[in-house]
Amino acid sequence: MRHVRLALIAFAMPAVSGCNTVWPPPAMLAGIDNATYVAATPAAARAEPVSTVYTLDSGDRLRVVVFGQDGLTNSYAVDTAGNITMPLIGPVPARGRTTTEVSAAVVARLRQGFLREPHVAVEVEAYRPFFILGEVTFPGQYPYVANMTVETAVAIAGGFGPRAFRQSVDVSRPRHGAVDRHTVPLTSPIRPGDTVVVAERWF
Repeated sequence: MRHVRLALIAFAMPAVSGCNTVWPPPAMLAGIDNATYVAATPAAARAEPVSTVYTLDSGDRLRVVVFGQDGLTNSYAVDTAGNITMPLIGPVPARGRTTTEVSAAVVARLRQGFLREPHVAVEVEAYRPFFILGEVTFPGQYPYVANMTVETAVAIAGGFGPRAFRQSVDVSRPRHGAVDRHTVPLTSPIRPGDTVVVAERWF
């Protein structure tokens, strides 16, 4: 009996051994659809690591300050082509870039025969909106608020609907010309341009 107990303990150890454990084990996934997998997977395992670097896209509005040049200092929207258009230098690509990279691009353009030593600062004046769909009271498009989480987005949309699945949501995020989709817990941050989908519970 003692040998049997030791064998059982050794068998059970991987299930409680910490961060090296895969959940659920691959053998359990055979024949299980995605929705069941999401419901069974611990929230910490589903959360997507969130980058702190914000990249621009259509719908963002930038405040561009060219020091000493009031005619160039203004607010500029990132258009559907992903550019901001400034006097003298015309379109400047912004999509997929950070504000620092846009600032460097503006400086480079201004040095091409317009200003000898331009000094430029760029900041986000207004973020592009986010979208929330599915089982919420008022689905639709809303202005992004800094440091938003899924819970904040749901609250802005009037709260969960009566049949909403409230443990996690699906978030779609445009990135490098494609769309990343992740199932995340309600405490996860969201970003401008994200689409949050609250599913209907099954029972």
